[in-house]
Amino acid sequence: MTGIKTTGEKKLMLFSGRAHPELAEEVAHQLGVGLVPTKAFDFANGEIYVRFQESARGADCFLIQSHTAPINKWIMEQLIMIDALKRASARSITVIIPSYGYARQDKKHKGREPISARLVADLLKTAGADRILTVDLHTDQIQGFFDGPVDHLSALPVLADYVGAKVDRTKLTIVSPDAGRVRVADRWCDRLDAPLAIVHKRRDKDVANQVTVHEVVGEVKGRVCVLVDDMIDTGGTICAAADALFAHGAEDVIVTATHGILSGPAADRLKNSKVSEFIFTNTLPDPSDLELDKITVLSIAPMVARAVREVFEDGSVTSLFEEQQ
Repeated sequence: MTGIKTTGEKKLMLFSGRAHPELAEEVAHQLGVGLVPTKAFDFANGEIYVRFQESARGADCFLIQSHTAPINKWIMEQLIMIDALKRASARSITVIIPSYGYARQDKKHKGREPISARLVADLLKTAGADRILTVDLHTDQIQGFFDGPVDHLSALPVLADYVGAKVDRTKLTIVSPDAGRVRVADRWCDRLDAPLAIVHKRRDKDVANQVTVHEVVGEVKGRVCVLVDDMIDTGGTICAAADALFAHGAEDVIVTATHGILSGPAADRLKNSKVSEFIFTNTLPDPSDLELDKITVLSIAPMVARAVREVFEDGSVTSLFEEQQ
């Protein structure tokens, strides 16, 4: 007989970067494991140092890092951590990215533009990632940018079930803030058995980059409208859509989004908006520092933990998708 046989069992190890440790700790708690102790710091010139304080040899490693501000720093830290795991002889490296950076740059709108979402995927692959697990990409086709398995989870069940439990469903209307989100809004309608409306933006042909008219397609008068989007950054588009709904007679407007980026003027816009509640998930750090009592944050940790367990046990992540329909 040639070779050596072993009877070793598979080993799951969960690692976290410094971008959003609270979510990583929640996922670890759901899995019943501890985060691997990691030494990480910045040198004076901004370079990042990482060293894991336990052996990862032969382990199935799951590395969680959200691409939040400062986004370039945390992407670079994640790449360095992947490289460290590869050089530590990890059996497999699954990268968990609750919020995928540069996802809005998924195609060329004009000549001489980059496709940065593809670049991020290439960097992850080159660093040594075997698999990506992420939540609500800006567009589904980003899955095809990575040359390997991509598990694309949806926060729709978490958000929709919360809304459905607190709103009179007989008065509920699901609203897409633009034509690009109609497909997602339609899934909300199926889950909550509610009608669909669309806010259509029309631009002034004489004024560049300025939306002058918001047309509402669908019945919203006297209805509780739920605007659904994947992310809210500065809040301009979503607040303008909410104003259009109120102008067309909506009784109330609730806004939901998976990723609450909330940069720049977002705090003032949300504060001054007539929207009664903004609902996000914790794919990004808690925006509680904005001190807005109408922000609700729901946890995706149980969903992410279940997906991690299915990947580790060679189960079916697709079964999670089917449950979410």
